[in-house]
Amino acid sequence: MLNSNLDAILEGNSRYSLVIATAKRAREISDEALEKGDIITEKPVTLALDEFIQGQRKIEKK
Repeated sequence: MLNSNLDAILEGNSRYSLVIATAKRAREISDEALEKGDIITEKPVTLALDEFIQGQRKIEKK
């Protein structure tokens, strides 16, 4: 991943926030696939990070 892409994803958040958000989303993806009985060919972490890169998800501050 290039740093310029990382800066666009973070938008003022820390890298730690990205890691936590990605891990939580990856767990959701994995659980959803398990419930549906789907087989995931890509790693859930990769799918979750792609969602953040494409702008489908945002890092929420709490």
